[in-house]
Amino acid sequence: MIAERKSDTRSDTRQELLEAAAALISDAPGQDVPLRAICDRVGVKLPTLYHFFGSKDGLLAAVVEYGFASYLALKQATEPSGDPIEDIRHGWDTHVRFGLDNAGFYALMYGQVTPRRRPEAAADPHAALMRLCQEAEAQGRLAVPAAVAADHVLAANVGVTLFLITAEEPDLALAGQVRDATIAAITGLPGVPAGDAADGAALAQRLLHSLGGAEDTIGEAEVTLLRKWLGRLAAGASS
Repeated sequence: MIAERKSDTRSDTRQELLEAAAALISDAPGQDVPLRAICDRVGVKLPTLYHFFGSKDGLLAAVVEYGFASYLALKQATEPSGDPIEDIRHGWDTHVRFGLDNAGFYALMYGQVTPRRRPEAAADPHAALMRLCQEAEAQGRLAVPAAVAADHVLAANVGVTLFLITAEEPDLALAGQVRDATIAAITGLPGVPAGDAADGAALAQRLLHSLGGAEDTIGEAEVTLLRKWLGRLAAGASS
């Protein structure tokens, strides 16, 4: 029992240091947070911090992991709509809001980069985005491969979030415009001129894109069959 209590205490102290560091970094974007200030908030000495994290770099790496875990938990708290494109759209907005609300460690997560290396903790959010893109691809709603679509969405989402963080007054309308342009690009809808609406592939693509939530109106089996037919039409007419 004594050993368990010691283990719990060690775990609690490490978590308290991590949360204190995350809070101080988030409250002071772009500023160096003294290790002593982190220790003072928790009520421990510097050797305790070094014991758990080894160095300041070790602490910052742990804060990055903490940030990605918090971001992923926020995304997972939202129920999927059943429409992958709408979920990508909502995920974009969640990403931007998370960055603006947590500018300090968002800058650590995405702004401080090492060439040819991404934080391991970034893998789970990227995998969640990739699953949505794969689902959209299976429904015939992407103009590019799922992996390309995921990269485009992530690159644009991170770019606009960092831009807004550094702006004097964040313009959420700009974030929405970039979001809509990115989704339009990966779905291919802007590339279809209005005068070509009679083209089979163009019409099928537009109809596929508009089926989100149709299950509630005409039934899941019917929508599944309709997606199948439209997918064949889009593929056949464009080949």
